[in-house]
Amino acid sequence: MRPYSEDLRRKIVERYIDGKTSQRKLAEQFHVAYSFVRKLTKQYRETGTIRPKQRTEQTPEQTQC
Repeated sequence: MRPYSEDLRRKIVERYIDGKTSQRKLAEQFHVAYSFVRKLTKQYRETGTIRPKQRTEQTPEQTQC
């Protein structure tokens, strides 16, 4: 799955910073998961960035039995 665009991320964070909309309402308005909004706003508060995190390791493939 591709990460959400930086434009969408920016819009969510800008509305969150305005302080007039809850994280749940933002998730509904932008049709994204509440957990995504929560993680994005936390990331912004802690690091000041909204860029998608880069994977450092590839997820191992699962083998079928």
